[in-house]
Amino acid sequence: MATPLVLVHGHPFDHTMWNPQLAAFSATRRVIAPDLRGYGASTPSDRVTDFGQFAQDIEALLDELDVAACVLAGLSMGGQIVMDCYRQFPDRIRGLVLADTFPAAETPEGVEVRHAMAERLLREGMGGYADEVLEKMVAPHADAEVKAHVHRMMTATSPEGAAAALRARAARPDYRDLLTRVTVPALVVVGTDDTYTPVADAEAMHAALPDSTLCVIEGAAHMPNLERAEEFNKALGEFLARVDGAS
Repeated sequence: MATPLVLVHGHPFDHTMWNPQLAAFSATRRVIAPDLRGYGASTPSDRVTDFGQFAQDIEALLDELDVAACVLAGLSMGGQIVMDCYRQFPDRIRGLVLADTFPAAETPEGVEVRHAMAERLLREGMGGYADEVLEKMVAPHADAEVKAHVHRMMTATSPEGAAAALRARAARPDYRDLLTRVTVPALVVVGTDDTYTPVADAEAMHAALPDSTLCVIEGAAHMPNLERAEEFNKALGEFLARVDGAS
């Protein structure tokens, strides 16, 4: 039986960042791709105050949809939310997909940067930030439609929701020890050109996880699921088949 797949988007995006995966896998299994609290079509005033709330929201959604267990996949901040889900309700998780993310807590300098960015987004809105980081989110040579999609997601995000998440993320726990105690299979994915979470970060997670596969995608930056959807989907499909077989 096909294990349900839950896709957790990153910052500052929405569930449509998973469009290629929704198209590829929805015909063969239940695929759930929510908008996180403060993002996309979520209630604008319902913003996160503690990073763990994101995971609590995911578990509440699983309850509402009557999903007993699933594979959880997350990219960037979404990957950190997936780790927090494993911290809070590991018995409901059959596999982890950690894409372009890292498990360490924020450094003091990183905390300052995230709080400063939160203030900037509240002051200026999302447009200038989106212009600045677009070619770090996706490689400069990425498809023009992919670039446009990523830019649209960023500029459509509520500054208030994004700022709240940045502040909560600055205070998130360290998940490095947790990874060493994961008892389900994991897939670690990273783009070769990702400067936010370089290949070395993915290799360290791969080494820490007791049972993991590492997939490094050439020519992609921070969003290989969009930039190189075919390669990403191949790795994800093989991983899901393994989890299904084990279940």
